[in-house]
Amino acid sequence: MTTTKAAAPRTVPLPGYPIVVGPFTHVAAERDRLAALRWRSFDARLLGATLGAEISGVDLTTELPDEVVAELRQALHDYKVVFFRDQPLTPQRHVAFARRFGGLEVHPFLASNTGEPELVRFEKTAEVGGYENSWHHDVTWREDPSMGAVLHAIQVPDVGGDTLFSDMYAAYDSLDEATRAEIDGLSAVHDFTQTFGHAMSPDERRAAQAQYPPVRHPVVCTHAATGKRHLYVNRPFVSHIEGLEAEASLELLDRLCRRADAPEHQCRFTWTPDAVAFWDNRAVQHYASSDYWPQRRTMERASVIGTRPVR
Repeated sequence: MTTTKAAAPRTVPLPGYPIVVGPFTHVAAERDRLAALRWRSFDARLLGATLGAEISGVDLTTELPDEVVAELRQALHDYKVVFFRDQPLTPQRHVAFARRFGGLEVHPFLASNTGEPELVRFEKTAEVGGYENSWHHDVTWREDPSMGAVLHAIQVPDVGGDTLFSDMYAAYDSLDEATRAEIDGLSAVHDFTQTFGHAMSPDERRAAQAQYPPVRHPVVCTHAATGKRHLYVNRPFVSHIEGLEAEASLELLDRLCRRADAPEHQCRFTWTPDAVAFWDNRAVQHYASSDYWPQRRTMERASVIGTRPVR
């Protein structure tokens, strides 16, 4: 007797709204693949359907053997973002760990740790608010945006301040064939003035634009390490999509960016002191929840230099 495999249930659009409801069947294969992974040097607990794993059994405060670093690199490619608890990193050890994965950026617009210029320091207080609560990849306005970033929690609020991550492979996989055909050859223009320009004087902005002019990146990129296709647009840094009128560009950009909003594409990390997150800046977007004001939240980030995105 033969059995017939049931067809995947379909999603249903809600009339009048640009959303659908129903099972996210496109995440099933990746969810099952990640659940089956095993590692020699550490254990990993999956946090989201297709992304995010909390790693145990690794001490980032020490100089790790090359084989452990290689496995962590592979885990980053698989899980897209990995987390560690109870890692009391000094600024020097933070930089040393991040440098095992490539050269490090010095951010031109964000304050650094005074002892380590490669560490961006995010210190939010009652006087300094957090403005990272929108879905984004980091520094996409660079010709060679970050490959990844290592974020260390120095001081966190009692409640709030979580960071959310959204899988841009799954976001692309969720698109219908017509939308994929529409966007696969398009490029987006990325410009730092969308965000950082607001705090600059006109002269400062002109000087910065001379050094960091707007850049073009594909709307859909192929990941340099995995070969998988992912969305690569975000609201904070994309000014427009080339070749489209302003209204059409904004509509398409918003439609694509909404793919990050689905909880089925996300994982969420609640910080504790000395926790560390290491994310693949190409495969995921992130969102820092700004729900803790006026409490203090202090983090430090080292970003690994990447390569120019390709179609």
